[in-house]
Amino acid sequence: MGFRVIIDELHAELARQGHPDVRPMHGFVMQAIGPYGTTAADLGRRIGVSKQAAGKTIANLEAMGYVVLAQDPNDARRKLARLTERGVDSLVRSARIFDEIRARWADGLGADRLRAFEADLRHMTPDDFFRLDVPGWFGAAG
Repeated sequence: MGFRVIIDELHAELARQGHPDVRPMHGFVMQAIGPYGTTAADLGRRIGVSKQAAGKTIANLEAMGYVVLAQDPNDARRKLARLTERGVDSLVRSARIFDEIRARWADGLGADRLRAFEADLRHMTPDDFFRLDVPGWFGAAG
């Protein structure tokens, strides 16, 4: 529930800052696309969905102006999804908003207590397990 509260607050503020259509899953997908771009197949593997589902998400992000499709310079048969300036802006703003929320939580709980809590969560969760195969879990509250 704590994660959900943070994500919902982050996206409400992100909407106020000019990104009203970005949903939690979009942020995770844009992070998975990364600074060098990726194909739909590679994106699907990274986030644990089919190539078709990844392609549909890329198409949605492209329609919203967050991603552009370009030829892969190393293989003309492949299309790379790359973040646009708008996509990068949404990620930069998201990181800044997250840091502000975390600072507020540190003020409320105490910085040492929050650090200990985060360390405990890291200890109890696998390092390499973060699959985005349950998109509904990241949907808007309602």
